[in-house]
Amino acid sequence: MRALRIDEIREATGGELLCGREEEKISYISIDSRDVKEGTLFVPLVGEKVDAHRFLEPVIAAGAKAVFTAEALTEAQHEAAAEAGTAVIRVADTLIALQALAGWLRSRLSLPLIGVTGSVGKTTTREMIAAALSAKYRVFKTKANHNSQIGVPLTLLDIEDEEIGVIEMGISRPGEMHIISELVRPAAAVVTNIGTAHLMELGSRENIRDEKLKIQDGMQKDALLFRNADDAMLLSGQVRDGITARTYGLAEGADCRAENVGLVNGCAEFTANIRGKRVAVKLGVPGEHQVLNALAALGVAEAYGVPLAGAAAELEKFKGYRHRQQIFERDGVLVIDDSYNASPASMRAALSILHEMKNRRRIAVLGDMKELGEAEKELHREIGAELAAAKGAECLYTLGDLAAELAAACRERCGADYRPELRCFSDRESLFAALKETVKPGDALLFKASNSMRFSELADYFSGQGGQEAH
Repeated sequence: MRALRIDEIREATGGELLCGREEEKISYISIDSRDVKEGTLFVPLVGEKVDAHRFLEPVIAAGAKAVFTAEALTEAQHEAAAEAGTAVIRVADTLIALQALAGWLRSRLSLPLIGVTGSVGKTTTREMIAAALSAKYRVFKTKANHNSQIGVPLTLLDIEDEEIGVIEMGISRPGEMHIISELVRPAAAVVTNIGTAHLMELGSRENIRDEKLKIQDGMQKDALLFRNADDAMLLSGQVRDGITARTYGLAEGADCRAENVGLVNGCAEFTANIRGKRVAVKLGVPGEHQVLNALAALGVAEAYGVPLAGAAAELEKFKGYRHRQQIFERDGVLVIDDSYNASPASMRAALSILHEMKNRRRIAVLGDMKELGEAEKELHREIGAELAAAKGAECLYTLGDLAAELAAACRERCGADYRPELRCFSDRESLFAALKETVKPGDALLFKASNSMRFSELADYFSGQGGQEAH
């Protein structure tokens, strides 16, 4: 990140300097008391379970250059800060101060930022857009999953001398998108789809759509909004006056569409027609659904003057993002690692990849999909019924009560010509032990569940990307 003076931070946040020198500079921001390095500003956030203000003294002792506080300092804290030369800035609310600092810095940056949101595919689409833009520009992009009202400010504060940026913007509750859109001020935005993730908090797909489309709140006149033309729910949402809307997808009439789509070794090849400009595309990540992500990337690249041939070449090099539809082969076992998270749409996409592995014994290892609200059982059962109809796996192993509903629906729908092995587990250790006994060379093994199910550790073991045991 760019170095910031203490007086700049105080100005940006409206805070009060309780001790320390205004001319000192910080070069790193942390919200984790264990992550303190030279030049750190520590922001103690107040969570549901932990108030990080209790870590102020250890952070000061660890060498933090500055700290925020929303509380009055104790005498011991003040003495410790004064002795260490740590600047202490008192603010009304530490999260709002973090956001204010990010907004202050954003107002001083001239590079265009591309916002990416949607229920499924945000991270892969973000990575593909960054890859396509890299054919012409130095590109900044969101790291890891820093896409929330906490993560986005931290992301913005990391920008240095890049020419263009791609910012992932996620929400789970009403009002969050307005906050982060006002911070990001997107010059263009991509909305991938409207699914059922976060139904518990947002109530309906219509509400999810309306919240996602608040990405427009921080967009200026003549900004570009790219929407998935194959998602009727998304297209029914409102485009704000002054914003230029474009579409991408397989639908006839989309501004950015795919023609002659085929699969080679599970990866899509097609002709992209981007507003009348055609380019041949070969993708390096599996699944036909990746065509949509690539079209969004090419649409953005074309809008920013990137030669499409160069953008397509960069997309071919892109091999995926950790724990998101990565494919590995180890000791004759093909491992499909899509363990990062799960929703009904992404579960279907992952199973469609496994379905194509018809020359192998297909083992689907599925866990609970979280945050689906009152419809959670029904949504799991729909996946199970669809798996049975497609005859998409020879073995189905599940973990969790909701995934057991998926298995039950699969069992109920199986006919005489399709009888997969079905096993349901209540703990990861038993599942892991069963898989070690079952999996053999020639199998295709899919891992898919919400992140809290910790399937990434199982996937790392079988793919050889992690340690020797899954814990």
